[in-house]
Amino acid sequence: MAALRHSEIAGTGHYVPSRVVKNAEIESLLDTSDAWIQERTGIEERRWFEEGHDTTANMGTRAAQMALANAGLTADDIQLIVFATLSPDYVFPGSGVLMQRELGMKENTPALDVRNQCSGFIYALSVADQFIKTGMYDNVLVVGSEIHSSGLDKTPQGRAVSVIFGDGAGAVVLRPSTRDGHGILSTHLHAQGEFAEELIVREPGSNRENRVGVALENKADMYPYMNGQNVFKNAVVRFPQVIGEALAQNGFQPADIDMLIPHQANLRITQYVQQKMGLPDDKVFSNIQRYGNTTAASIPLALSEAVQQGKVKRGDLVCLAAFGSGFTWASALIRW
Repeated sequence: MAALRHSEIAGTGHYVPSRVVKNAEIESLLDTSDAWIQERTGIEERRWFEEGHDTTANMGTRAAQMALANAGLTADDIQLIVFATLSPDYVFPGSGVLMQRELGMKENTPALDVRNQCSGFIYALSVADQFIKTGMYDNVLVVGSEIHSSGLDKTPQGRAVSVIFGDGAGAVVLRPSTRDGHGILSTHLHAQGEFAEELIVREPGSNRENRVGVALENKADMYPYMNGQNVFKNAVVRFPQVIGEALAQNGFQPADIDMLIPHQANLRITQYVQQKMGLPDDKVFSNIQRYGNTTAASIPLALSEAVQQGKVKRGDLVCLAAFGSGFTWASALIRW
C-alpha cells in the first residue's frame, strides 16, 4: 500500500523593515511610557516600514526569496501562492498577484489571498496543506506580510492599540512528503463571529451607499478598535484549547512539544498559555519584544527566526497556534 501523501515545510524565511522604533520614540506621541508598554505587552521595540521602499507585497517577496533559497527551489518551482494579510497594498487586487509579479513567476501561477488577520497564516497553511494532500500542487508558497504602522492612530486616543503593532513578513515553502509521522500532522481552524466587533477596523465599509464619504466623516473608525479585556479573556481560553485539540488528535501530551510558536499578540498572553500548558521557557518562542504584533506575519516570522537560531531542529514536534480578530483561532502540529 502506497504511503499517504502529506506536506512538509521545506524552507522558511522572513523580512523586517530596517526602521527600528523603540518605545522611547513613541512615548510623547502617545502620551505613554516604556514601562507602561512593557508591563502590558512585553514589547520593547517594533519595525515600521519605509514609504517608497517597503510594501506588503515586496516584504512578502523578500521573505519568500529567503524561504525558497533555504528550500533549494526557485520561484519557477512554485505552483501556488497563498498570501495572508489584513493590510493589502490595494483594496484590490490582492497582494498575492503583486508578489507573483515581483518574483518574476510564470504567468499562470495562481495566487490566493487569505483575510483571517492574526490567525491568517495558519488558515493559509491549512489551505496549502489540503492542496498538497490532494495532489493538485507540489510546491506551495505560504506568506504572511503586514504593514500596520501606516494605519495606526498615533495620538493618545489610540495608545492602547497603536503601541502593539509592527510591520514585517514571513514565508514558508511547502512540498509533498510520504514519510510517515512527518511534516504537517494536522491543522485546526475555528471562528466565533459573535465577537466580530471586539477587534475591528470598521471603515471604509462597503455597506454604505457612499463608503468613502462616510469613512471621511468617521475617521476614528478607520483606525483599529480593540476591546482588550475581552480579547485577552478569550485568547487565554482558546489558545490552550486549540493546542490541546492538535495534541489529542495526534496522540501527544503538552510535554511532547519541543517548540510552541504562538501568534505574537501579547507577551502576557503567551506567558499565561505557557504556564497553562506547563511548558518551560526553552519550549516557547517569543520575539514580540523586538517586533510587536505583526498579525498574519508573526508566526512565519517567529518560525523562521527559531529555525535560523537552531531552536527548531529535525525531528522536533512543533506547534503553531493563533487567536485574533473574528474571533478566529487555529493551530497546526508539525513533525519537523
